[in-house]
Amino acid sequence: MVERWWLLYSQKLGKDIVITPNNSPITHVTIVGKLIISQPEDRMKLTRLAWSFKRVVEFMVREIISNRGVQEAVKRHHNVLPNYVYLESAYKHAKLIVEGCKRNNGNPRHVHVRKLFVISRGNRFDKGNRNIKLVPKGKFFEVHIKYPWGNSWLVCKAVFGEKYVPLLKELVILTERRVESYEAKIVFRRKRIELHVSIPLQLYLKYFSKTKPKGYGLLAGFDLNSDRINMVVIDENGRIITLRTEWFPEVTLHGYSRHKAKNTRLKALKKLLLHARRIGVDYVVFENLLTVKKNRRKRKLRSPHANRKKGKFAKKQLIIHGILMSLKLGLTPILINPKGTTHSKEHGEAMKRRGLYKHMASAYIIAYRDLKIIRNNEK
Repeated sequence: MVERWWLLYSQKLGKDIVITPNNSPITHVTIVGKLIISQPEDRMKLTRLAWSFKRVVEFMVREIISNRGVQEAVKRHHNVLPNYVYLESAYKHAKLIVEGCKRNNGNPRHVHVRKLFVISRGNRFDKGNRNIKLVPKGKFFEVHIKYPWGNSWLVCKAVFGEKYVPLLKELVILTERRVESYEAKIVFRRKRIELHVSIPLQLYLKYFSKTKPKGYGLLAGFDLNSDRINMVVIDENGRIITLRTEWFPEVTLHGYSRHKAKNTRLKALKKLLLHARRIGVDYVVFENLLTVKKNRRKRKLRSPHANRKKGKFAKKQLIIHGILMSLKLGLTPILINPKGTTHSKEHGEAMKRRGLYKHMASAYIIAYRDLKIIRNNEK
C-alpha cells in the first residue's frame, strides 16, 4: 500500500563516505499495510493493548530521564503491560523521543503521546518477532498478535500492495530459518488501522532495485532547499555537463499542507535522479546532514517568511529518500561534509568563474569536492 523508511543510526558518519547497501545508514525499509479486524471483541482487546503501550511509553520517558536502565524500567512497569518484549520496545521508543527532544531543545518531561500504537521489536531467534507474527494466506497475510492478559492471541488480516507480497513471503521464510527478523508496528489512524513491517535493506533491494546502468563516469551534486532542488552534473575532469533545477515555491506558502509539501519535494528529487540515470551518471552526492550536532540551535532570521521556510523543511528526510532512491536506481550515493559548501572562498570562486548563482554553485562544489574520493575508491 504505502512505502516508507526508517533511519537506524547504525554508525556515525563523520567523514565523506561512499554508500553501499552494506554500509548504508538506512538499514531497514518499512512496508505499510492495512490491518483488518473482523471480530469487535478483538478490536476492543487491541485498543486496550494500544492504550497500555501508549501509557508505558510515557512512563519509560520518565525512567530514561531518571537514568534507569532497561531491565529496571521493565520490572517497574510489568504490572501495566505484562510482556517483556512490549516493554522493551516501549523503552527503546521512549529513548528515541528523549533524544529527539534534546536535539530540538525541547523538554522531555512535558512529553504527551497522542496516537495509539503498539511496537514489537524483532528477534531472529523468536522466528522474526515474538508478539506479532505474519502467516501468508495467498494474497493477504494472517496476523497473530500476542494479547498479554490471559496469554492469548488476536487473529487479524493484513492487506499489502500486490508488489510487496513476494517480498514479505520470502521474509517469513527467512524468519522461519532464524536468518532474519522484522520489527512490527500497529498504528491507529482516524479511519483505519495500519501494520508497519520493517524489511532489511538488502532484501528490499533484491526485489526493487534496478541493474546498475552503463555510465560514463559522471557525477551529480545536489543542493536541497525548501523551495527548489539544484543538480549539477560534471565529468571526471570537473567540467559541467548539465545543470537542472526543480522549483516548488508554493510549498513554503502559509497554510500549505505539510504532507503535500513533502510529496512535492520527494517527487522533484525522484525526477532529477531519474534524469541523472538516463544521461549516464554513476555517482550522486549529497551533504551529510545526518551528523548534525544534537544541541545545535537553529539560527533565527529577520524575515518571518524565511523562518517558516526553514521550520517546515525536513532536509534530513529528503537526504534519506535520496539515498534509498539512488540505491534502487543502481546509482552510488555519496555523503560529504557540508562545511564550506555555501559560505566559503571556494563557493565565491565557483560563482565567479562558472557564472553560477549561489544554490547552483553549492551543487557544483558538492559534486566537485568528491572527485578525489571517487578516484581513491576506484583504486
